[in-house]
Amino acid sequence: MYLSRRVSKGLTAFYGLHFPYVSKSKTSLPYEVTIGIGGNIGDVRRRFEHLFFYLKRQKQVELLKTSLILKNPPFGYKDQDDFFNSIMIVKTSMAPKTFLRYLHRVEKQFGRRRSFANAPRTLDLDIIFFDNRQIKTDDLTIPHAEWFKRESVVIPLAGLRR
Repeated sequence: MYLSRRVSKGLTAFYGLHFPYVSKSKTSLPYEVTIGIGGNIGDVRRRFEHLFFYLKRQKQVELLKTSLILKNPPFGYKDQDDFFNSIMIVKTSMAPKTFLRYLHRVEKQFGRRRSFANAPRTLDLDIIFFDNRQIKTDDLTIPHAEWFKRESVVIPLAGLRR
């Protein structure tokens, strides 16, 4: 069950068992990564819960925090359902490009099909920050381009930094 609160016109915050979440365990994994998670096909909040437990079982990833879940309108391609978005902070031993490939495999396991830019999707996993690194290659930009302009990132992220 989720509690909800209207943030503004078109934006609703949802609070559930694992969103938000803060781990009490310690980890020795070296890199801290902020991941934006989103989706708008099917029962996305349930999929986020499955992702939570999936990541908790992974040895190469330690889940530290999750944010509230924000329901918000799509941008880019607008002829689709609203999105649910959240933030996860994890620790990992993987380097940035290896971690990106790992996230793509996770998306695929959760039914992601890539058809066109900003298309509807079951699960979208984006690296927002990777430690304090700055990377700009053809397939990876860290920090994520224009993260600071997206309510779907800024609002969930703001709750984690308190």
